[in-house]
This record gives sequence, structure tokens and C-alpha cells, in this order.
Amino acid sequence: MPTAENLIPIRLDIENEGQRFKDSFTWNPADPDFEVISFAKRTVKDLKLHPTFIAQISQSIHSQLAEFRSYEGQEMHLKEKIVPLKLDLRVNNTVIRDQFLWDISNLESDPEEFARTLCKDLDIEDPEVGPHIAVYIREQLFEIAIQGVASARESKAGKKGRRGAENFINSKMSNSSLDLVKLFSSKGSVVRKRKDWYLYEPIVDILSNEEVVALDAREERNARLKKKLDEKEDSFQERI
Repeated sequence: MPTAENLIPIRLDIENEGQRFKDSFTWNPADPDFEVISFAKRTVKDLKLHPTFIAQISQSIHSQLAEFRSYEGQEMHLKEKIVPLKLDLRVNNTVIRDQFLWDISNLESDPEEFARTLCKDLDIEDPEVGPHIAVYIREQLFEIAIQGVASARESKAGKKGRRGAENFINSKMSNSSLDLVKLFSSKGSVVRKRKDWYLYEPIVDILSNEEVVALDAREERNARLKKKLDEKEDSFQERI
């Protein structure tokens, strides 16, 4: 993670026994693994969730930690050092949308401090918004890091192969900036054109309780539909 602290973004969305638990936070990979089960037990107790959530929360966190550690210490190849990041999230009654540029070569960057400053500048009072913004940023930086590791591996593989393969990889890496822009926004640019300035203006909306209830209901329906489709797909794969 190209930041001052090597924190892992964790996102949970678990449904079981008629209950649904959603949360996002960062985890210090230096913490011992037994802390995961302790965290799961505390969460289930505090939120009065069904005991089966303990195993599911633990499994999900361990899975995300394992994915992160599989890239830890790997060489990265990133041609572009300035990348566009986007915010588009809702936390409780607050909706925030923003787009900005991030210098991934600055290893002293701090998503948590950035999030705190942004919330202060935009007069966002909900204390839960800042941590969610930091997680959102770290998730995008992690995706960029994965791309960087993949590019480095391709480069090494190309050096062992034919020269023509090397030329193809170099050509592909020269377009890495385009790939990153496509990932987040086709309109991101280090040099901002005047007509695009509005894209970099943050938007904050405070929803009414009625709007939040309606959005939560819609998200629940979409989650149930996705779960059914996934179950059908798994069943189909098993029959094959």
C-alpha cells in the first residue's frame, strides 16, 4: 500500500438468519491473527447478531487479509505516479461524491488524515463518514498496487521470452495511465481543462430519513436478488 501506514481495507456484507451485517474499516496486518476471532465475537455480542456470524465475519476478514498478504513485498511497476481517485458513497444520511488526484509516489500520504481534512472542509458532522472515505481510498490504492504487481510480473516474464513479447509488454505498460483512467474515470487528467473543473468539485447531500429508508430497502432487494443469482450460478456450476 503506497501510504504512510500499511493498513488493509476490509469490507463486510454478510446476511444470515434474517439478519444483515455491513461494515467497512481498516486492519493493521501486523496484528496477530487471533485478534480476528476476538473482533468477530465482540461485534456479534455488541450488535446482538446470531452466533453463526462469528465464523462468517472471521472467514471474510481472514480471506481479505490473505489476499493482501499475497501481494505484500512484491515488486510494483507503475509508470504513472499521479492517478485519479473517486468518491461515491453513502454513510447513514450523508452522500458524498468527489474526484481528485493522488500522488502514489508519496509514501507519506495518509488517507485517514485526508478524510478528516475533507470532512472538516465540507462541514460533514457525521463522525462515521471520515473512516468510510479512508477505506474507499485505500481500496482504490490497493487495486492500483495489484495492477503494478501484475505489470512487474509481465515485464519479468517478457524478459525471459521472445523479444517480440518484450515489445508487446512495453507497449502495454506505456498505456498504463489510460488503463488507470478507465478504471476510475475517463475524464481524469493531471492537467484539468476548464470545462472539466466541475468534475473536481465535491458534492455533499444530506438525505431525509424517508430517503434513507427507501435506499436501504432498495439495497436490501438488490442484495437478495444478487444472492439468489449467485446461488443459481453455483448450482449450475455444480451440475456441470
